[in-house]
Amino acid sequence: MPLSPSIIERLARARGDLRMGVPVVLTSGSAAALAVAVEALTPVRLADLRRLGTPELALTARRAETLKARPYDGDLARLALPEEAGLEWLCAMADPADDLRVPMKGPFLCLRGGNPALHRAAIHLAKAAHLLPAALLVAVPDGAETAALMNLTLIDLTEAAPELERASPLSEVVSARLPMVASTAGRVHIFRPEDGGEEHYAIEIGQPDRKAPVLARLHSACFTGDVLGSLKCDCGPQLRAALAQMGAEGAGVLLYLNQEGRGIGLANKMRAYSLQDQGFDTVEANHRLGFEDDERDFRIGAGILRTMGFGAVRLLTNNPRKIAMMQGHGINVTERVPLRVGQTDQNAAYLATKAAKSGHLL
Repeated sequence: MPLSPSIIERLARARGDLRMGVPVVLTSGSAAALAVAVEALTPVRLADLRRLGTPELALTARRAETLKARPYDGDLARLALPEEAGLEWLCAMADPADDLRVPMKGPFLCLRGGNPALHRAAIHLAKAAHLLPAALLVAVPDGAETAALMNLTLIDLTEAAPELERASPLSEVVSARLPMVASTAGRVHIFRPEDGGEEHYAIEIGQPDRKAPVLARLHSACFTGDVLGSLKCDCGPQLRAALAQMGAEGAGVLLYLNQEGRGIGLANKMRAYSLQDQGFDTVEANHRLGFEDDERDFRIGAGILRTMGFGAVRLLTNNPRKIAMMQGHGINVTERVPLRVGQTDQNAAYLATKAAKSGHLL
């Protein structure tokens, strides 16, 4: 039908559904399943899912490692849901808040064999929705029929797989002049992805020469550091120092990418902070939540720079991974410009972890 949503629009709808606790229907070949994010699950929906079949819990290998569950599928684990398990048990599987109080949650029946594609897609969508990466799935005989009967979003992985892997194209919505403390010659550009995700911003200082390497920074949004002045990280001082250096040189571009908490979202970042209060470092906290060290996608930054006409940068960063990602996606990094600011007594351990486990040059 001409007005029917495209696969990109249905994936956006699926992310929204999962955040609301509404199941989505996933299909791959002849396999089909209802999938719901554990974080948003309710007792009523859990009971409804049980009536349809035997639920299976999908967790990332990172979360499974903490729980001592076997990730037979490599990047994820599939657990049979015990008959007596309720919503409290499921939430304890997904959320590590009480791991230290209740360290032993097994024994688990970890599933192996078959195709884990539907489970993998459910976790991918939960992450994209900034939820904990844990999903409950129930197999159904006919995905299209189930989706139509229950008025649920249907995602065919054959159609969706390319969209799940690629970086969504961005288009510039608007730009306007903005005098700032760092420079009165400022301009803010707003970029919107076609997949319905968060908008990203480019702050242009002066009139950078598109034919020469531009002083640039890829800065991931940090509400706690940039806005509240958190002493737990160095993000706010880095943001202000980068803009000040661009202002002093008279030209530059700072990309403000909405990838809070290394791409896991603000709520999960606060969960990580809570785990850090229990004694875990930044990387350990992310792993216990089920995330990788860093879930950000720096292809977004490369795409914005190309759209703005830049092909080479002098990159303000302490992170070699940003350099590799820029080089790998068509942006020549002619120089790494160090940005060592903002160390406090409160973030010394955090910075040491970035250096030791994430390779930052501090």
